[in-house]
Amino acid sequence: MLVGLPPRVVIAAPQGRSGKTTVSIAIGRALRARGVMVQPFKKGPDYIDPSWLAAACGLPCYNLDSYLMGDDGVMRSFAARAAGAGLAMVEGAMGLFDAPGEGPEGSVAALARLLDAPVILVVNASRMTRSVAAMVGGYQRFEPETRIAGVILNQVSGARHEEKLREAIRRYCGIPVVGALARQTAGFVTERHLGLVPAAESEEAESITEAVWERTRDGLDLDAIMEIGRSAGEAAFDIPEAEAGRTRDARCRIGVIRDRAFNFYYPENLEALDAAGADLVFIDSLAGGALPKIDGLYIGGGFPELHAEKLEANVSLRREIASAVEAGMAVYAECAGLMYLSRSIAWKGKRYPMVGAIPARVELSDRPAGHGYIDAEVVRENPFFPVGARVRGHEFHHSKLVFDGPAEFAYRIRRGHGITGKSDGFLHKNLFASYTHIHALASPFWADGFVSAVLAPGAFAAGRKSSIRR
Repeated sequence: MLVGLPPRVVIAAPQGRSGKTTVSIAIGRALRARGVMVQPFKKGPDYIDPSWLAAACGLPCYNLDSYLMGDDGVMRSFAARAAGAGLAMVEGAMGLFDAPGEGPEGSVAALARLLDAPVILVVNASRMTRSVAAMVGGYQRFEPETRIAGVILNQVSGARHEEKLREAIRRYCGIPVVGALARQTAGFVTERHLGLVPAAESEEAESITEAVWERTRDGLDLDAIMEIGRSAGEAAFDIPEAEAGRTRDARCRIGVIRDRAFNFYYPENLEALDAAGADLVFIDSLAGGALPKIDGLYIGGGFPELHAEKLEANVSLRREIASAVEAGMAVYAECAGLMYLSRSIAWKGKRYPMVGAIPARVELSDRPAGHGYIDAEVVRENPFFPVGARVRGHEFHHSKLVFDGPAEFAYRIRRGHGITGKSDGFLHKNLFASYTHIHALASPFWADGFVSAVLAPGAFAAGRKSSIRR
């Protein structure tokens, strides 16, 4: 099925903390108010920025990452999800040319070239005037096949400062300035120990995106931004029709704990479970006292340490989850879910009891224990991944597990840290818990494996003795 690519633009910057997210939120919210369907995307593995882009645009935000899903997977996802949009907007990560290795592969610029999308460069113009042209010009010439089509100036101190910046870019760079945002003394979104607060944790997400729009609406030339998007030209990508609408006939009910403590879920993962045959049942671990009628359980990432007191107080839910694990329910958990399933979490001088399905306690520190991409090999049988498979994912955690005894793991780590530095993917009966965040487009066997484990429970649990000492 040939899918046409819509007008599209990449919002990038010379470096992180230049204002990409604020600008992307503002553009998405402003164009949405005009009635334009803006489909947001985020370059690289991330949950927090996409949550704000989704809130601003009123649509799920999807991730694009060549390391995880390959260039072909990126194009298939982009083409399928951007179809019919008035503008597909991709927010970059870090600096425009930053990449995991020494070459250009994996950079925002490489993604822009793959999508044949023009780039709008967001420049923090604080404490510079004419030098802005040297910066922008250098970025234009560094990889000239990356088309930088416009500039948005951020942290502008006043009208005179803005005029000097505009004149320098007009004279030396030959591209338009399509926005100039006044200096702000405080951010719109609160930050904390692991970055921005996710939109799902904010009760004011809608009003915050509205405030971003209000404060920036006079500084953005939306017509010029749309014109840059349309300059990408017409293109199409072929998506096999077999991939569209694939749905398994057999259905099961998989609970998904999604609330203020656990909200890191790629929409592609939830969509993949649905296509594989799962009806998703959302559960609030902070309020709900009992498990609903479910056949399997999915616990994603988040910040359980910030809600440890409420998680501890919900004793009945913790006990029911522990009993479900021991009864052989298929349970898949990532990072925060791994922490929640442990015996306890130590946070700010206090220890909070958790589910207890994993014979380990969680210790948190100020320094990351694991941060970056993961490359793992599946070395033990489990309900979710075939033995011998290579799993690519990512991790970002300040915690570690201290086990009370021996443990069994599914992954051998080739890149990254995981649980032990060499292993990840704790196994117990039909429970699989890891620090590795996976993406369904990078691990297409995961969703089918999950649903198969739910529909035919016991295949792995029967042969695996309990490692829990009560």
